[in-house]
Amino acid sequence: MDDLGTSPRFSNHWLPFEAIFKKTMSDLIVHGGRPLSGTITPSGNKNSVLPIFCATLLTDEPVTLLNVPDITDLNKLVAFFQAQGSQITWDRTAGTMRVDHSTFRPSLADDELPQDMRSTVLLYPALLHRFRKLTIRANTKGCSLGVREIDPHLEILRALGTVIHDGEPLILALPAGFSGARHWCDYMSVTVTENFAMAAALASGHSTLINAASEPHVQDLCAALVAMGAKIEGLGTSRLEITGVKKLHGATITISSDYHEIVTFLALGAITGGEVRVTKSLPHHFDLITRAFAKLGVIVEHEGDTAIVRRNQTLRIEQPFTSNLLPKIEAAPWPYFSVDLLPLMIALSTRAEGTIHFWNKVYENGFSWIPELAKFGAHALVSDPHRIVVFGNRPLHPATVDSPYIIRAAVALAMVAAAIPGKSVVRNAEIIKRAHPRFVENLRSLGAELEWK
Repeated sequence: MDDLGTSPRFSNHWLPFEAIFKKTMSDLIVHGGRPLSGTITPSGNKNSVLPIFCATLLTDEPVTLLNVPDITDLNKLVAFFQAQGSQITWDRTAGTMRVDHSTFRPSLADDELPQDMRSTVLLYPALLHRFRKLTIRANTKGCSLGVREIDPHLEILRALGTVIHDGEPLILALPAGFSGARHWCDYMSVTVTENFAMAAALASGHSTLINAASEPHVQDLCAALVAMGAKIEGLGTSRLEITGVKKLHGATITISSDYHEIVTFLALGAITGGEVRVTKSLPHHFDLITRAFAKLGVIVEHEGDTAIVRRNQTLRIEQPFTSNLLPKIEAAPWPYFSVDLLPLMIALSTRAEGTIHFWNKVYENGFSWIPELAKFGAHALVSDPHRIVVFGNRPLHPATVDSPYIIRAAVALAMVAAAIPGKSVVRNAEIIKRAHPRFVENLRSLGAELEWK
């Protein structure tokens, strides 16, 4: 998911690091109205590579990663690991990375972790395993989408043997190593499930997680841990059974395609009337996604591992058999329709004939960007923080809009701009680069005219 963190002040130790990765806002200039057509290969999944990269810290043996995307959060983690003494060789062109943590320092400088990203919480299990104590000074409790509580992470760490000393700073201690436990999550949290899997993999005894998240990227992390020697059963289900092992070993792990990016390219083809093919498209994850497209009149085909949207789709919202209800796309934790994909469907619905209801069951601030969509002329009624109704196929015109710090919302605004003849500006769209390292280059290869300013 679009995990975004707050931006607390760096310590003096990290000032050069902050200077390198200081957030800069760029405007995306889009000259729309052109059908986008061509073949695209998606990048590696951002939401898979980050936890898998953190999991490499659970072993001192070399780990090789393939299909690695060059994204900003990963660059921050690489810089952090290298500052701690890890040996990392990254061929960005080939997308390959070799990671060796055998020289990782036995303590953190100034007890400081990388900042400005929510995925820092994924370092907790490995650092506790190595150091037996971890001091948390930064606030990682919020983001643009809403409140992101840290409590569920602390609950699973406590269940697995961590002693928590509440206060400022927060101190986590693991005097005897992780121990097996049974835990039932309040809700299906991706990062909580990932932290449980990493900690339980090296715990003494057997562990069970009930109400576990099962997103493709969670499955990818569990598969990576298994490749490193972990014993995990229940991949892709809401119940994980993990038998701890004494140590994990090195492995070669391929990062799967980013299904968010696959959907993005297909939606761009559909909204502009072009024909787009996406290779390595993970069709086994697409049943519900394909149905969501069909509700907007878009047919997604699969030829082997290539997903296809044909040109000139008839964008018409499908009417339900229960005729007194609005058509609906509702998003929630997997295996529901992915909440991170909802903005792309909303953008597509602005060009479709009819009216449709969208329901975001996860984030209380997931529709904060809808007023920007209205600047293009789109008609959308925000019913409450979790639900909106879009009245499609209203006349749209070029506009200058402001992107929120939400990846897929920025992409959705760029999608609408690409479908409208004329020049539009999506301001502060730099957030797109957190998940799409070659967004502009890929769209240009499909015939789009756009640039960063």
